[in-house]
Amino acid sequence: MSALKDLVEYIAKALADRPDQVQVSEIEGEAAIVLELRVAPEDMGRIIGKEGRTANAMRTLVRVLAAKHGKRVTLEIV
Repeated sequence: MSALKDLVEYIAKALADRPDQVQVSEIEGEAAIVLELRVAPEDMGRIIGKEGRTANAMRTLVRVLAAKHGKRVTLEIV
């Protein structure tokens, strides 16, 4: 589902100081899809947010969008 991948990439690039370093890879499993988000080390704090709020908000958005299509998705920040 490239729409999920595009959403995560769009949000991460908007938050990051180095948007050229943002990479999102999609790993399709049997039961679920795993999205791996990679950013520059100095952007990690911005992506995760205070007490993980930004990361949790991104995960919630991805889960809701995936649920509309009958899929299960996990967002991992690597």
